[in-house]
Amino acid sequence: MLLRLDLQFFSDEKTEKATPNKRRDARKKGQVAKSPEISSALTLLLSFSFFGVAGKSFLEGCFQIFQHSFQEYLLWELSIKSTQLMFNQLLWDAVKLVGPIFGVILIAGLVANFAQVGFMFNTESLKMKLGKINPIQGAKNIFSLRSVVEMVKSILKLVIIISVAYWVIWRQKHEFLIIGGKNIWDATRFIGSMVIQVGMAVSLSLVVLSGADYLYQRFEYEKKLRMSKQDIKDEHKKMEGDPFIKGKRRAKQRQMAMNRIIQEVPKADVVITNPTHFAVAIQYDFETMAAPQVIAKGQDYIALKIKEIAKEHKIMTVENRPLARALFAAVEVGDTIPEELFNAVGEILAYVYFHEGRYRGMMT
Repeated sequence: MLLRLDLQFFSDEKTEKATPNKRRDARKKGQVAKSPEISSALTLLLSFSFFGVAGKSFLEGCFQIFQHSFQEYLLWELSIKSTQLMFNQLLWDAVKLVGPIFGVILIAGLVANFAQVGFMFNTESLKMKLGKINPIQGAKNIFSLRSVVEMVKSILKLVIIISVAYWVIWRQKHEFLIIGGKNIWDATRFIGSMVIQVGMAVSLSLVVLSGADYLYQRFEYEKKLRMSKQDIKDEHKKMEGDPFIKGKRRAKQRQMAMNRIIQEVPKADVVITNPTHFAVAIQYDFETMAAPQVIAKGQDYIALKIKEIAKEHKIMTVENRPLARALFAAVEVGDTIPEELFNAVGEILAYVYFHEGRYRGMMT
């Protein structure tokens, strides 16, 4: 009894890697290895890179909006038409100014998600699940190991951000000491440059941290998908009994059999038929074969296909119901004719060779 319990324990232990079928099912449910940190870190990095390259143009665009507002729009006559025109112009200027930033953010999000999970669209995550608002389950999630890991990650992220920002600013401490002696434009330029440097340094550190987080999420995902040996056996039995899987397997077997028939039947010397239910293709080379060989056989539709191919390649078809039925039942494709059917098959081959003029060549 104790031994049986031990065996049951080991069989239920999830030590095996997930099968491709379970991975597909998990993906359909939206369960994938994904780190949201990568998306946010990449978005932050590309945003600061954009400001580093096009920051000057962005500031010039902002100044132009303010300049038009205070130098042009304030002089307009107040009316419904002028207000609509001013609103449309301001909206268009804002779109031109902010549009590239939103484009960068969108590209960053798409690239981050595609790099992690590829193209995936499912509605499973959109379904309402009452279990998500279960207070007991929520309390378990709060005090779970995963919540502890997330808290440690947040603290580590905060420490890294503060440390990196402090290191970048400390390198420029002398410039900060003399910033009071600079004019407004030089001071603004220095502060903007400093913000971009801090942002780039923090973003790069977050990219590295998010890469480590993705590896952790991948590890957790693989651990969650693990299966026991009994799970694999049960899945195998289920797939074996799945009508869809069986249908696909039978269709594949029929296709392979048909391809083999199309290749082999043109080599036959004669096709023996039932005439409608069975067809058996026989080949015999007296120089290389000890006995005639069945190279193709079929029933119903396949038998009809064998006869069509034989007619197309001008191979003689001989009707012999008992022999066709006996050959179909007793001889597999690739096997030679059994001894008890030698005489019957030999007579048919002799008849075919005589009509085709090959019998005289064989005798000589």
